[in-house]
Amino acid sequence: MRRASGANVTEAEINALAGLDLPALRAIWENRIGQPPKLRSRELLRHLLAWHLQVEAFGDLDRETRRRLAARGPVEAEGRHLGIGAILRRDWQGRRIEVAVESDGFRWDGRLFPSLSSVARAVTGTRWNGPRFFGLRADEAAA
Repeated sequence: MRRASGANVTEAEINALAGLDLPALRAIWENRIGQPPKLRSRELLRHLLAWHLQVEAFGDLDRETRRRLAARGPVEAEGRHLGIGAILRRDWQGRRIEVAVESDGFRWDGRLFPSLSSVARAVTGTRWNGPRFFGLRADEAAA
């Protein structure tokens, strides 16, 4: 990355984003970048805003870095490597949860989800790492 002249973003400014709520993050976005995206995730908006502020300060990725990232291909949701038709099972609070791997996502309870984490959130009502919830991570046991 290259350093842009007159950049005024600091590490402290990026770190300060962590303590802000969604309306405050949107206000900073609007002030610095323009119309904020219609996201409801504070964490995602915080990460995107931090990235934009760093690009403002240091410049965007160079052509070679973009080329190398593009050559890696699209990012696939964790769990798809199991193959279409695979069934993931998990007992949760007395219920048997079964999720089918499909070409476009993960099907549970008649609905298609883009990721295992979105399935885990729908099941539990709280944020979960989907691969961990379904026991796909060898280093982390699902609680």
